[in-house]
Amino acid sequence: MKRALVCGAGGFIGGHLVKKLKREGYWVRGVDIKEHEFAETQADEFRLLDLREPHNCWEALNLGNGETFDEVYQLAADMGGMGFIHTAECDIMRNSALINNHMIDAAAKIGVGRYFFSSSVCVYRDMEPGEPALDEDDAYPALPDNEYGWEKLYAERMALAYARHYPIEVRIARFQNCYGPEGTWRGGREKAPAAICRKVAMAEDGGTIPVWGDGTAIRAYTYVDDLVEGVYLLMQSDLQGPTIIGGDEYVTVDELVGTVIAASGKEIKTEHVEGPVGVQARNFDKSKIKSLGWEAETSLREGIARTYQWIEEQVRQTQGEEGRRSSPFGRM
Repeated sequence: MKRALVCGAGGFIGGHLVKKLKREGYWVRGVDIKEHEFAETQADEFRLLDLREPHNCWEALNLGNGETFDEVYQLAADMGGMGFIHTAECDIMRNSALINNHMIDAAAKIGVGRYFFSSSVCVYRDMEPGEPALDEDDAYPALPDNEYGWEKLYAERMALAYARHYPIEVRIARFQNCYGPEGTWRGGREKAPAAICRKVAMAEDGGTIPVWGDGTAIRAYTYVDDLVEGVYLLMQSDLQGPTIIGGDEYVTVDELVGTVIAASGKEIKTEHVEGPVGVQARNFDKSKIKSLGWEAETSLREGIARTYQWIEEQVRQTQGEEGRRSSPFGRM
């Protein structure tokens, strides 16, 4: 039985990755600064540890008796949606850099065989709509749109440097936008698909929701089950260097909003307002991950339908709890 450590197991993608590894027959230890907000962990063992502290990284990696993990998946980070990325630059750079520096250092020195690092397509420059697809090498000359991208690019290079000097195999995935159930959907850290699902779920039929920007920005959104399948295949492969994981179904923000509204069954209008949007467009060549037989199998329509249903239920439960708290009769 292989043994895996998932750092960031209390988060959205990390929580789904734990489930994937358990289905593959792994013994899994999950580590995070918090427990998962929306799902019970399926990890065999879960530890609350602040990985910004080097001694906690060593504790996370310690199996006792001189044994080591076969695989370490490093997804722990201080991050969120575009609003958070543009307002919490110092926290993002400091906290994530500390985690990434300490984890690769400890993993390499303790003798871990394989190490996965979750990077992002935020390492790439802004693009124009219709521009030819970029591949992994096109991240250089480097000009990320935000500090989150700069930190990810540095962490990639840090992990690859350790792979050159220690007997540790490093795999790096640059994620495109990921969405699905059991992710943050309110509070300021949520990504665009979750935020739009929340707004639509909370709106009255016939109402209007605000949408940041003019709605023309272009993205591809990858359903979480497809993403973690790509992570697993990449980790088992011999692919070297960063690898982009994401689907090929590119849509504008307005088209994403329309897909959410269709899933809701409501009649909803939109109002474009000022807000952080990020780059104008994304377009990437996925040949590298596809060489492993991977494809994004979940259409945006299908994935949004599942995600909207889950977020709609969260909204319903939250509104019910708030109603009970405000009732003069209290909880019943």
